Amino acid sequence: MSALEKMNSITLALSCKGSVLVAFSGGVDSSVLAALAYKALGDNSVAVTADSPTLAKGELECAKEVAGEIGIRHIVISYDELDEPGFSENPADRCYYCKKGLIKELKKIAEKEGINTIVEGTNLSDLQKHRPGYRAVTEEGIYNPFVEFKVVKEEIREIARKLKLSAADKPSMACLSSRFPYGQRITLDALKRVGEAEDFLKKAGFPVVRVRDHAGIARIEIMPAEMPRFLKMREAVVSELRRLGFSYVTLDLMGFRSGSMDEVL
Repeated sequence: MSALEKMNSITLALSCKGSVLVAFSGGVDSSVLAALAYKALGDNSVAVTADSPTLAKGELECAKEVAGEIGIRHIVISYDELDEPGFSENPADRCYYCKKGLIKELKKIAEKEGINTIVEGTNLSDLQKHRPGYRAVTEEGIYNPFVEFKVVKEEIREIARKLKLSAADKPSMACLSSRFPYGQRITLDALKRVGEAEDFLKKAGFPVVRVRDHAGIARIEIMPAEMPRFLKMREAVVSELRRLGFSYVTLDLMGFRSGSMDEVL
């Protein structure tokens, strides 16, 4: 089945749900899902975004823009993962506690709106990686059309281009809690620090960047091709990250790779 055939199958499957709430981050996966939900159900679909301490700066505004572009009704809720028991301790299954708590909040919204199905955008490619949050998704009965129809990441981007979504080529953006080694406690101050560091580097021209916080040591991941330019502004980077509170500033010579904290598992 081609990506476009899968798109049509998902649209039909969503239309059969009657009404859906889309867990919406504004990334390419949830954007495609929201667009297909709106295509299938119109005003019987709603996208919900959680504004939380782990959301990178600018991501909420991006989600609002994409929702407006799609035309789907958009609800923003406040959610603090740090209040979830077990989350701040940052165990290897940290995402399970976050997702479990968030789904409870989404279910409250769904009940209030009279919506019977919550959908989210885990795709088949995600399941090849460490994804403890997916256990919460399955436990809570959340519908995953990308998994059901065996849609991989590149097919989602293909569908996004077909739908002319601005998020089609948007880089993946994991929540800020992924910047800390498992077992290192996550605090609000630490989240703000990595968020501000990444925002500084993005504004400096590095759109794909992670600042991993190893107990106050910044391990910066960028695309390898950008390293020569990065080194030319080394002093400015060190100055800013030291100002933010990092004791040491390092560049990871392996470059950016999604989920690098999982390499030790």
